[in-house]
Amino acid sequence: MKNIVPAVTIALFLAACGQQEEQAAPPPPQVGFVTLQPQSVTLTTELPGRTSAYETSEVRPQVNGIVLARLFDEGDTVRQGQPLYRIDPTPYQAQVASARAALARARAAIASSRALARRYGELVKINAISRQEFENATTSAQQAEADVAAQQAALRSAQIDLARTTIRAPISGRIGRSAFTTGALVTAAQTQPLATIQRIDPMFVDIQQSSADLLRLRQQIMAGAVTRGGPQAARVRLKLEDGSTYPIEGTLQFADVTVDPATGSQAIRARFANPNGLLLPGMFARAEMVEGTQGSALLVPQRGLSRDEKGQATVMVVGQGNKVEPRIVQTNRAIGDNWLVTGGLKQGDRVIVEGAQNLQPGAQVNPVPYNPNAKPAPPQGGQPQGQAQGQAQSQAKGETK
Repeated sequence: MKNIVPAVTIALFLAACGQQEEQAAPPPPQVGFVTLQPQSVTLTTELPGRTSAYETSEVRPQVNGIVLARLFDEGDTVRQGQPLYRIDPTPYQAQVASARAALARARAAIASSRALARRYGELVKINAISRQEFENATTSAQQAEADVAAQQAALRSAQIDLARTTIRAPISGRIGRSAFTTGALVTAAQTQPLATIQRIDPMFVDIQQSSADLLRLRQQIMAGAVTRGGPQAARVRLKLEDGSTYPIEGTLQFADVTVDPATGSQAIRARFANPNGLLLPGMFARAEMVEGTQGSALLVPQRGLSRDEKGQATVMVVGQGNKVEPRIVQTNRAIGDNWLVTGGLKQGDRVIVEGAQNLQPGAQVNPVPYNPNAKPAPPQGGQPQGQAQGQAQSQAKGETK
């Protein structure tokens, strides 16, 4: 009996040690992964730009004179042909009257010259006058006809100058402040405009794109990695200065064929409808343009990518035997909540996006497909932390009893 008691004691001790070893070896940590599959994505780029009016006209006088009246309210919308200013017409009315009198005198002179040429034509036939006298009469009649034409042109010019004393809007649009008031002297050769009219519906947005980025895009298109075409390729979205998105999409109009040597950028122009006048000339904006479509693109969720001490982009993948493998990847842009990967990964790789904290390369894991809508997994051990603590406390109380 004395030998049996120590043997039982040793067996119980070994069983307890076995239980401690089992508790000391927890199951592999659970991680969530996504399997990379190629997909077609639309490539967009966001570039700075400035708004500019669709049409701009600087209103200037075409005759000299004193401004008698301003016929518009500053800031109003004016129509093409609408009177804007009235210049003193008195001297131009006098010029029209003088031109009419000169035209009447020329017409009176032409009547006598024609009659004289006809009479001399009859007399030269019977040799009553010399042929030189007849030719002089004919020439005088022709000169009288030319004088009538010249006086008609002078009268038309005087009438045009008289009409220009009423300055009209050359285009329809919003007119700004008036730089001259009633009583000011204006001249046809002045450089300062009286006012400026701008048509702001539609509006242009002038965008600057780096020539290096454009060259890269063209090379991708030539290589077949990116394709362009379709109705979306010409669409442009606009972000305003306050960060809001303009509700109406625009369309690309043209791209300049010359690169600015000072900035190394190419000018691109987009057109936007502006029915409510929300866009004003000179506003800063950011334009989001569709560059093209890339097929067979690999996207990695941003939460699955980190940076090492060298600044290189790295991800953790589930390798053979469900062991963690680090990968250095190359990315060039973000698309939504994902990174577009251009190197370092391939189709079918399982990228860890959840539970990768404190994992060491080569560690054994329990991979499960990542579900963004799933509830957080309980702590390792298969039961919630609160329930485990409650069982431990109950067990401690039982041992005390």
